Amino acid sequence: MYKKLALLLLVLILTMPLFTGCGPKESEAIKIGLQGPMTGDYAYEGQGFEKAVRMLVNQTNEAGGLLGRQIELIIEDDAGDPAQSALVAQRLVDTKVAAVIGAYNSTATEPASEIYNEAGILHITPSSTATHLTDKGFKRFFRVCFLDDRQGLFAATFMNQVLGARNVGILHDNSTYAQGLAEHTKRYAEEQGLTVSYYDAINPDDQDFSPILTNIGAAGLDVVYFSGYHAQGGLLLKQSGDLGLNINWMMGNASNNPELIQIAGLQNAVGTYITTEPLPKDVDYPEARQFVADFEATYGQSPDSVWWMMAAEAFNVIRYAVEQTESTDSEVLANFLHNEAKDINGITGPILGWDEKGDRIGTIHLAYIIDAGGNFVVNPQQP
Repeated sequence: MYKKLALLLLVLILTMPLFTGCGPKESEAIKIGLQGPMTGDYAYEGQGFEKAVRMLVNQTNEAGGLLGRQIELIIEDDAGDPAQSALVAQRLVDTKVAAVIGAYNSTATEPASEIYNEAGILHITPSSTATHLTDKGFKRFFRVCFLDDRQGLFAATFMNQVLGARNVGILHDNSTYAQGLAEHTKRYAEEQGLTVSYYDAINPDDQDFSPILTNIGAAGLDVVYFSGYHAQGGLLLKQSGDLGLNINWMMGNASNNPELIQIAGLQNAVGTYITTEPLPKDVDYPEARQFVADFEATYGQSPDSVWWMMAAEAFNVIRYAVEQTESTDSEVLANFLHNEAKDINGITGPILGWDEKGDRIGTIHLAYIIDAGGNFVVNPQQP
């Protein structure tokens, strides 16, 4: 009898971890992934992502965490590269994150979104604006940024109504984001009666754009809209100046970056127009002002990129959904965002909600101009 009882007790002891390990313990941290370009051409944005999100994670943990649990932020560097992005996404899935913020560029977000969708993980991008990303029917994929078709409409309207342009050029870099924005801008420009007499692409790996700039300079264009990223945008501005070309440049929101001016040289960047979501300093809501003040107090610098604030917004949305649902289950969180989350006091302004695709409802764009001091200032005239 005693031997049987001892054997039964031993079996119970050995099997207890199996039962207690079936679900997350209340004391276990909630893991949230952040993927972005911590190295490479877009490192300025990825490193800003990390600063913004880590600050909010620390604030949340100091206030007691979420659902009584601490948050563990897991950072992965995708370098803005689609192949690396896929590897990063799989690592975050294997780490069993509850949700993921990222990536920065649409080319990196697309392969990651496939992997997160397959794994059933809530995925929010702060900055990937390529319109087709949300056409795949992924129920757990959301954006806090605005779409390229809306920016394309804004850019075409600005060229038409504010600049009075009639003969325009559009230049992209063949990336998912830039080509999509270029195509939308071309369509809306032509609908408004503008002539798009120059439409071409650069190779972003090139360093010398003299041939294509010479062609642009000879085309007699009123304005040229570059829809690519700031590293190449800066080179285009610099080399335009070196060639003595008088090109009226406009650029999209991926060129909304102080490094654009560093690459171009101030004298070549002055007067460039930028279409973009409002910069943090120009978002006049209490939550935005608090974010800017906290960021400056934490890091001794202002959050100069709109994408840093958008990354913070993505975390803010995840936190809000977890608090409201008292759950970390991705399906529960996604259903809440699709069906119940409305009129959120966001860091980037009011969030009206999301449509059935996961796109944020509403849109806000502004035109900026680079002034003589190297500042991005709101253009006095807006469409």
